[in-house]
Amino acid sequence: MSSQNIENEEIVKQWKSIYKIGAITTIIVLGGIIIDIVIGSSSGGNLTLLPQTAIERFEQFQHNWLMGLYNLDLLNAVNQIILIPTYYALYAAHRNIKPTYSFFALIIFLVGTILFISNNTALPMYELSIQYFKTTSESTRLLMAAAGEAMLAKGAHGSLSAFVGFLLPTVGGIVMSFVMLRGKIFTRINSYLGVIGNILLTIYIFLVTFMPQTKEMATVIAAPGGLFVMGWMILFTKKLFSLAK
Repeated sequence: MSSQNIENEEIVKQWKSIYKIGAITTIIVLGGIIIDIVIGSSSGGNLTLLPQTAIERFEQFQHNWLMGLYNLDLLNAVNQIILIPTYYALYAAHRNIKPTYSFFALIIFLVGTILFISNNTALPMYELSIQYFKTTSESTRLLMAAAGEAMLAKGAHGSLSAFVGFLLPTVGGIVMSFVMLRGKIFTRINSYLGVIGNILLTIYIFLVTFMPQTKEMATVIAAPGGLFVMGWMILFTKKLFSLAK
């Protein structure tokens, strides 16, 4: 066997490994989404019941630090990071068919993920809450409460600052779903699930951010959107495993 053939076989193996890693990371994220649904359902799933002020957030951390982190989207941030190899695998699957658009979808997702993580305030708020209850100085507590309010304005669920970080990964999902539809590696049903699901989640993000009085209606829209996206992920995971073989 020539060295060129050996090199080509090695490249093929590397791409297959990427497909496999992408499928595995998707399964992990699906598990994270299920945990998100369970926690959200058990806590009522009503965005209007979330703590509104920094001090209320500190108190929630004091009583249930895991719920405090969850309510500040730490689980979503972790899921976003784990999804990076998934989107790279989807780009890899289309690199010879729709390289420009699939790379564009990957870039949108990566930029959105970076913004989402950089704006996430779960861990800083948790650290502030610890310091808030440690100090006995009222003036220091007032300063920490003010710092907490600034962080909430920057990264709380539904805030303007968090909007782009939530929106771009979803837009990346829409673009990638259209790439999958045109590339014909994945089924049409798989592609349409991604398009519809991510569009519904985009509508949810707009409603929560710009029409906070419609939060309950937004949650109703998000539910089917989330289910469609989960179906999209399950189907493309099966295909990625198939490509890995």
